[in-house]
Amino acid sequence: MLGPHPKLRQLLRTTRIQQRRQICVSTELRTKPTEWEQARPFKQIPKVGLLNFVYYMLPGGRYAKIEFPDMMLDLHRRHGPLYRLPGIMGKAEYLVCSDPAHFEQVYRAEGSSPERQAKSILDYHRNQHQANFYQGVEGLVSTTGQTWSKFRYTVNPILMQPKTIRLYYQEMSNVHKEFIERIREIRDSSTFEVPHNFEDEINRLTLECVSVIALDKQLGLFKDNRNDPRAKKLLDSLVEVFALGSEIELKPSPWRYISTPLFKRTMRVLDTIQELTVGYVNEAVERLEREPFNKPEHKKSVLEKLLKIDKKIATVMAMDMMLVGVDTTASTFAACLLCLAQNPDQQAKLREEVMRILPEKDSDFTEDSMKNMPYLRACIKEALRHYPLLSANSRIIKSDIVLNGYQIPKDTAIIMLSHGLTMSDENYPRSKEFLPERWLRSNNKKYAGGKCPNTMRASNPFSYLPFGYGPRMCIGRRIVEMELELGIARLVRNFYIEFNHPTEKPFKSLIINVPNIPLKFKFADVEY
Repeated sequence: MLGPHPKLRQLLRTTRIQQRRQICVSTELRTKPTEWEQARPFKQIPKVGLLNFVYYMLPGGRYAKIEFPDMMLDLHRRHGPLYRLPGIMGKAEYLVCSDPAHFEQVYRAEGSSPERQAKSILDYHRNQHQANFYQGVEGLVSTTGQTWSKFRYTVNPILMQPKTIRLYYQEMSNVHKEFIERIREIRDSSTFEVPHNFEDEINRLTLECVSVIALDKQLGLFKDNRNDPRAKKLLDSLVEVFALGSEIELKPSPWRYISTPLFKRTMRVLDTIQELTVGYVNEAVERLEREPFNKPEHKKSVLEKLLKIDKKIATVMAMDMMLVGVDTTASTFAACLLCLAQNPDQQAKLREEVMRILPEKDSDFTEDSMKNMPYLRACIKEALRHYPLLSANSRIIKSDIVLNGYQIPKDTAIIMLSHGLTMSDENYPRSKEFLPERWLRSNNKKYAGGKCPNTMRASNPFSYLPFGYGPRMCIGRRIVEMELELGIARLVRNFYIEFNHPTEKPFKSLIINVPNIPLKFKFADVEY
């Protein structure tokens, strides 16, 4: 059977090519927002001058002694809700927005493999400084795009499974019982106040909880190995890396061009975290090899399941969990305690709820009991609103959008500045008050002041995203929530919590917000 005539074949081929081109053009046009043609060009967005920006950040300048979020907020007041921030020291230009409605548009344009701009110091450490160790398996914290997406796809089924995380109720509850004992050991016998360095004890608590999951063991930071040099070195390094990262990432630094002393110090600290984590994971592997091989799948730990996939993935994921799970959770824990100490009525209401679940101080939590604590979860949410962990987030958008009447082309790097939004009456009615009730579902009961709790919620939910949004939402959310719920409930059941010192600026901004004052809480015993 003869095929089409050569001229006919050429005509058909040409027609198909034209059709594909028309489809591509049509698709491209459809990706443009309907208001694109009427919007003003990107170049007309107000821009912060490079020379002025650098001058303001030098010693004696307007921004020399203020924190990064406050600097961004001042620029917002001067340039409006949308402005362009010049790139310096290896960073390209950023677009900065501060409207929750804009945040929603940015997140919805991030694509399935979210990207951030500029290589971080952690990315350099894993991608170049220690490339022979990581070999392309670089985890979740420092990566973006397809590299991030591939790793996340691998670990998601394990870390996002509620039934897997529920395996740790008892172990994590035991850690918090040890924390209670430690408080009783270190508090003053007459004032019941803990020492000024109580933040160190909270850091030990959060590292102990993370290690239960990441390393499949307790490090013994409250008892057996309190003074163990290896565990203490790991803790100190995890705390220090945030301070170093803040200096090198948020301030002008030439580390991308020359090896500054600060850069070298950061490399050494990250090397230490890597070395110690590898050692702990190797010990876990030896320990697990001595256990029976017929353990049911649903009884296997997070580390066991990750090791089954790949040892390098398990090791890097353990590092990531500790890097982002110690200081972050410690700051949130401190925020919850401060809010409860400053609001005794809400603390008393929470204690009533907890006592229904824990009739005895040392009673154990169960999966069923933790389902019946809505006020506890509401208190944690409200504390995170009062003292957010992050002041901003960033994305590179993967499609064209229109913000504030301006054309924003795809591949634009955008900073979403949330600093101050959660404490604004425009976003939250009675924003300065600690009102956990605003997070409860309406039950037809009138709230104090004559308003239903639902009317006290955010005017736009994108003004409050403590665990992020979309594909890049915090993978450890379930772990953090369980840790906070178990810990706060145990403390409230055992102690009346007070804080009798100034709280003018309780947190300072590094890469995250961390305690800025001595956490000298008073813990008086609940007698019943």
